[in-house]
Amino acid sequence: MNLVSVFIVYQMIWWVVFMAVLPLGVKIEESTTPGFATSAPVKPNIKKKIILTTKITTILWIISCAVIMSGLISFD
Repeated sequence: MNLVSVFIVYQMIWWVVFMAVLPLGVKIEESTTPGFATSAPVKPNIKKKIILTTKITTILWIISCAVIMSGLISFD
């Protein structure tokens, strides 16, 4: 795998994990103010979710690179 492939694999895994982590721990306000979306989260904790996503992605990325470099999966 070259450097570009490694970066693309990491980015693809990161976005998939991020979209899976986004709905975790979301609390919706019961009484909403007129003019605001009723489904808007009270405190989305985006920073914590980005950090969690990066940690999970790094682990999955290491595993996927190891599998690809071992020859179990070939893209030739």
